Amino acid sequence: MPGFDLGTNKSCVLAGAAGTTDITVSKVVPSVVGYVKDGIVDGIITGNRRILFGEDAVASMLHIKLIAPLAEGVIAEPEAARDFLQHIRSLADPSGNAEIRAVVGIPANADEQARDDIRRSVQGIFDRILRIPEPFLAALGYRDDARVSQPNYIDPVVNSLFIDIGGDTSDLCLVQGCFPTPKDQISIPFAGDAIDQLMHEELNRTYPNNGLSRLKMREIKETHGYVGPSRKPLDVKVVMGGKTHTLELGDVIGRASNALIDKIYPALTTLIQRASSDSVVDLLQNIIVTGGGSQLKGIDTLLQKKLTDDGYESPKVRLAGQDYKRYVALGALKAARAARENQWQVLLN
Repeated sequence: MPGFDLGTNKSCVLAGAAGTTDITVSKVVPSVVGYVKDGIVDGIITGNRRILFGEDAVASMLHIKLIAPLAEGVIAEPEAARDFLQHIRSLADPSGNAEIRAVVGIPANADEQARDDIRRSVQGIFDRILRIPEPFLAALGYRDDARVSQPNYIDPVVNSLFIDIGGDTSDLCLVQGCFPTPKDQISIPFAGDAIDQLMHEELNRTYPNNGLSRLKMREIKETHGYVGPSRKPLDVKVVMGGKTHTLELGDVIGRASNALIDKIYPALTTLIQRASSDSVVDLLQNIIVTGGGSQLKGIDTLLQKKLTDDGYESPKVRLAGQDYKRYVALGALKAARAARENQWQVLLN
């Protein structure tokens, strides 16, 4: 029984048998499918495979057509999505014989079309599914079940605000004990990929024909990304035209990353204002930043300072931590194990 976080850039699968707490499979896989180009000499691709997935696909990108099955957290390439999901199933059940029930995280703003696209993509691959909003699953996965009964533990499932910064979208959500409604959620089409794009555009203006790829921009951001005041000088070594150059990228990285704050902060305050007066004080103590964007240096400190400066009562913004890649999938696995029989959607071939 697996739980999935199907991400635009990376996906996570956790699986274990029903009726246990064991996790037998734990994998984070880049969300890419590679189709080997025609004419590639035998032996170039290990085992002469025609389709590669995840890290294998990225490592062989010179010889394949690389396709991302998802965009903005929803299915964009149905054929590639089915191939990718079949690969995910093989990770959860190498034998191919088990009945597989899967909980799939969906974006906060997924409409009926997006939900139906997921159902069609998994049909014939999994036996039954549940589709649950990702922010709720993130809270469920982040929850420390061993501490729930402790009087001083702040349960994120009871009353929290999650900021999930992914590749294509930043999703903000009030989590207050039940599945969030549309008014509890705000999704912004600006996240990690948009930061990469802004960095790329500025570097192209400063260093025309530099030859640096968007993938390289992502690597630079993941290593050096920050928000807040300029951290200049910030020297980064890159290879351009076969030669090593050292570029000062403090302002380039800072301007691109701070554009994210300009997008998500108004959404954050909007959701705080939607919370009831009885819950908002506790809510302000439990604002959690997760997703790849949570790794931008200083993002928790900056958001907390902005809230404090705007007069909010003793806000506390924290990071989900280095395990952020697993939280949606862990929440999905917990939900799968707790689901009643009549909650599962049966997928008929």
